Amino acid sequence: MSDKVKVTIDGITVEVEPGTSILNAARQIGGDIVPPAMCYYSKLEGSGGKCRTCIVKVSKGSEKDPRPMPKLVASCRTTVMDGMEVQNITSPEVIEARSGVVEMLLINHPLDCPVCDQAGECDLQNLGYEHGLQKTRYEFERRTFERIDIGDKIQLHMNRCILCYRCVFTADQITNKRVHGILNRGDHSEISTYIQTAVDNDFSGNVIDVCPVGALTDRTFRFRNRVWFTKPIDAHRDCPTCSGKVTLWYKGEDVLRVTARKDIYGEVEEFICNTCRFDKKKTADWTIEHPTHISDASVIASNHYETLMPLPVIQNNQKLQQANQVELEKTAKF
Repeated sequence: MSDKVKVTIDGITVEVEPGTSILNAARQIGGDIVPPAMCYYSKLEGSGGKCRTCIVKVSKGSEKDPRPMPKLVASCRTTVMDGMEVQNITSPEVIEARSGVVEMLLINHPLDCPVCDQAGECDLQNLGYEHGLQKTRYEFERRTFERIDIGDKIQLHMNRCILCYRCVFTADQITNKRVHGILNRGDHSEISTYIQTAVDNDFSGNVIDVCPVGALTDRTFRFRNRVWFTKPIDAHRDCPTCSGKVTLWYKGEDVLRVTARKDIYGEVEEFICNTCRFDKKKTADWTIEHPTHISDASVIASNHYETLMPLPVIQNNQKLQQANQVELEKTAKF
């Protein structure tokens, strides 16, 4: 007899281990039915339940108790039960509620995507495009904060923060001393350090990778380039502190930044140390592996071709095909 439980999400049934959350069960299915998540991070204990973007409708509680749950629930914090039926993109109620959540997240968020370093790889940007309103209904003054440097390599732009707590959990769980956290309460809550204490430890740079928006940015990369003009390459080195497995972001022959590798959900696979991130920015420091796989849905893919997919007008014209191939080779990957 199988110990696994069956759960149906948007009409697709999957068997998962007991104790699995609805979100992780959906990730085992994959595709569009996976709820978005701005605060949940599978590598961080206790994360989730803050942003509410992953809300779903449980139309059937379980085989033993088929009653539906009375309200929408956060899929990252709700455990599946045998026979449970869940609606995500098939429920108009969920889509409408998620739009409301996104509107709430954008209330204090500045419209500075054109100058934000996170543009092109921002989860909130994607959510705003899918669920956001064309015009805000918020009539009051937005809260604003001054930009501060929390260390010599990290800048905090609190105006962009959505209080997902990811950076706090990261500092708590992979460093030996956390010096930043949530200060104040309610609408005055903010991520900060006590009396401008510098965030300075071997793994502090990982708070940049886990931030889903542009609140925590890499000062060594700030305003240097747009991510869709760069070419990401997977590489590794023998590092005594971390795994040494990274993604190098090239512009020409220059390494503009180094980040940890991320999975298809934008989560870091293995955290890296500050030496790899900030101090090793020469190709000679690394063993090059292969180009990083970029989803075709990402704006970064616009300058990062893996296969030649000519437009219909080119497919039937030999001259255009040859010209297209020449242009493609000019931007060929390593």
